[in-house]
Amino acid sequence: MPKILLVEDNEMNRDMLSRRLARNGFEVAIAVDGGQGVAMAASEKPDLILMDMSLPVLDGWEATRRVKTDPATQAIPVIALTAHAMAEDKEKCLAAGCDDFDTKPVELPRLLEKIKALLGK
Repeated sequence: MPKILLVEDNEMNRDMLSRRLARNGFEVAIAVDGGQGVAMAASEKPDLILMDMSLPVLDGWEATRRVKTDPATQAIPVIALTAHAMAEDKEKCLAAGCDDFDTKPVELPRLLEKIKALLGK
């Protein structure tokens, strides 16, 4: 069962998305801020990270940069999740090292396609 690290500070979003991912066959680990997300990327070794960009402690851009510069975690695909849907927001996420980008509110079928593509399924 593939493991996804969900880095999300909003409890309602975290709860809803983690349940929906679990129902689709994923093991879900949860971090509530960017600092915890970076630490859990190293300790949990997830197959993929869903990274909210607007996070306390360490924002999603900096957390992604740290994950992608650490040799132990740099190969883990990261999908940015953000309410900011402008083209420059997507470019900023990709520049930080995200492998893909999705907007909130999350459309689960679209997100699952992106997850499957990055996991090579």
